[in-house]
Amino acid sequence: MFTLLGFLTGLPGPVEMLIVGAIILLLFGNRLPSAMRSLGRSVVEFKKGVRGDTEDSDQVEDKSKQEEKASK
Repeated sequence: MFTLLGFLTGLPGPVEMLIVGAIILLLFGNRLPSAMRSLGRSVVEFKKGVRGDTEDSDQVEDKSKQEEKASK
């Protein structure tokens, strides 16, 4: 009861965070890899924009695929 009261009145503790994380994983687990991949690409694009690089994102993607093939 104390943890339920803590969840409703204050910041969630570690147990509540694990429960919320498990629910999110169950709901979005199959879409999570593609969402993280998109997030990573957008971070790379943002960093390139900050630095002022002019390399196209398709070229970056091609390079990453070639590096993956070379590492296998």
